[in-house]
Amino acid sequence: MSSDPNQVFQQETQDRIASYAGSQLEVVANEFLRESTQPKYSYNFTWMGRPIIQYPQDIVAMQELIWRIQPELIIETGIAHGGSLIFSASMLELNAACGGPKDAEVLGLDIDIRQHNRMAIEKHPMFRRISMIQGSSIAPEIVNQVRRRAEGKRSVLVCLDSNHTHEHVLAELEAYAPLVTPGSYCVVFDTVIEGLPADMYPDRPWGPGNNPKSALREYLKSHPEFEVDHSIDNKLLISVANGGYLRRI
Repeated sequence: MSSDPNQVFQQETQDRIASYAGSQLEVVANEFLRESTQPKYSYNFTWMGRPIIQYPQDIVAMQELIWRIQPELIIETGIAHGGSLIFSASMLELNAACGGPKDAEVLGLDIDIRQHNRMAIEKHPMFRRISMIQGSSIAPEIVNQVRRRAEGKRSVLVCLDSNHTHEHVLAELEAYAPLVTPGSYCVVFDTVIEGLPADMYPDRPWGPGNNPKSALREYLKSHPEFEVDHSIDNKLLISVANGGYLRRI
């Protein structure tokens, strides 16, 4: 066993995380996740003043990935209030301050960027690292724009968080997962829908069997270059993207 305290701590952490799989802690965490969805628990948080609509655990996980990957480009489908764009941009700003890519940027896509959200994002200090495209994320002209932006980037991270139907997410995976560079991730959010009651989203077109998790399962059948990073699932326990952290091998 290594005598290096840092290596010892890292090994202890890995062993502890692995022990959570199938544990009572995982059971309790899943119960909390189910019970907290209906009251919109994830809507309670902001990042640098903008609503981010994520669980704190997923925010921390994304921070760890962005620091480790040091992406030159982060592609995000789904903008909403812009909190996730601001978060990603702020992480890239910190990376740059610590010697990472100086010109790293975030590209956000949304079929409808509401004017009040656009104005708030454009006024934010982190906007200098943000670009936005309005239009369907699976429209050929939008996909082509994004592909051009990704050309020549040494490290690309993708986050999918827009329309949560099976068909739409599968189309996003086909369009954007290939842009992910080896060692980086395509993070598919709201896979949690698969395990929630069918009546949880009565006014939405998605539900069990028709959601991001069903789409990524279909995608992975023919794309062995990606694998689910279960170590992230075991570490977070509470996550809307369980099974959705896809690592490109």
